Amino acid sequence: MSKKVEETVQDDTLKATLGLIKQSVDLLEMSNDVYEHLRVPMRFVEASIPVEMDDGSIKVLTGYRAQHNNVLGPYKGGIRFHPNSTPDEVKALSMWMTLKCALVGTPFGGGKGAVVCDPRNMSIKEIERVSRGYVRAMGTVLGPETDIPAPDVYTNAQVMAWMADEYTTIMREPAFGVVTGKPIAVGGCVGREEATSRGCVYIAREAARTLDIPFKGARVAIQGAGNVGGFAALLLAEEGCKIVGISDSKSGVYDPQGLDAQKVVEHKKKTGSLEGISGPKEITNEELLALDCDILIPAAMENQITGKNAADVKAKIVVEGANGPTTPEGDKILKDNNVLVVPDVMANSGGVTVSYFEWVQNNYGFRWDFATVDKHLQEKMVEAFGNVYGFYCEHCTGSDMRTGAYMYAIKKLAEAMQYRGWLHNGIYA
Repeated sequence: MSKKVEETVQDDTLKATLGLIKQSVDLLEMSNDVYEHLRVPMRFVEASIPVEMDDGSIKVLTGYRAQHNNVLGPYKGGIRFHPNSTPDEVKALSMWMTLKCALVGTPFGGGKGAVVCDPRNMSIKEIERVSRGYVRAMGTVLGPETDIPAPDVYTNAQVMAWMADEYTTIMREPAFGVVTGKPIAVGGCVGREEATSRGCVYIAREAARTLDIPFKGARVAIQGAGNVGGFAALLLAEEGCKIVGISDSKSGVYDPQGLDAQKVVEHKKKTGSLEGISGPKEITNEELLALDCDILIPAAMENQITGKNAADVKAKIVVEGANGPTTPEGDKILKDNNVLVVPDVMANSGGVTVSYFEWVQNNYGFRWDFATVDKHLQEKMVEAFGNVYGFYCEHCTGSDMRTGAYMYAIKKLAEAMQYRGWLHNGIYA
């Protein structure tokens, strides 16, 4: 995809998000004042980040931070390093974070950040300088009680460690709680790396139970073999699901009798691709989305299920592991075909949930074991699914579960705005 086309897609993503927020406010018969508080970030920062490259030259990169809404608590959201990041993309992602936090009941608002660069073509030292440069540029708007970043696309625990160290240096006191997703040695939380995948699995299990589909033996297809999709495949296999297909950006594999998830994920880690695995049939990403299965998990990129291919989806349930994998046109077709779509703002909120657990542990100077983290994660995801699905069935069965999720989140946000005195004319029109 060219940069110009990708930027257009990102602009469309922001427009679609704003459309859903406006639609939800109207369906709830709320005052337009609620929409006004949610339609733009409370703060958007763009900064220049000078970075010394290994050859001694200086590149001035552009960094962004969108702080969407903090009615529920400090801003929270990842930082991505990506060559095609745009202001509109970052703003849309920060809005999704606000909704996610409201849905799962974490005391955070939504934030998101990016640096326009391609870390795939940079050395480790150059990536470190970018990481530290971002904190120097944005340090005045970050903080453990203000805005808490986390890893995102092409960033990881090591990047978070550098950022925490730089912030601590600037503040002249230990402040590792300024970011989450850190290594365990510097205040990270066990289970954080696979938290998004675990959350997806618990949501998929609840959705299957709702439709009376036995989870053990359920046929699952996963688009994406990276951090979210790869972990999800392993966890679902442990639950007894049959993984019939997995794909990455280049290719995919399919076996109606079930793939060896461990073998596929190890091959991906070793070679960087799913190509060349002996045994299963090779398929394309497009073919994977159309596989005969019970559960489809798009866990790769945005805008994968569209008006052009949604009619080909045979799954009974779509659990959105990625952000924005289904377009509005695709949503309508899936709804008409009685496919239950569990939206991204709930399905992939396991990451921010465990980030909340990490933040709590940092604040208390205490560390939970994995069993405690997993227990609390399951409770949060099961409760969130029950709340949203119940609200959807009661208030918006003529629409889709995405609309129900947005409405449920916005209702919680509006109530908090009312209590804090932000809505002088009340919640409702």
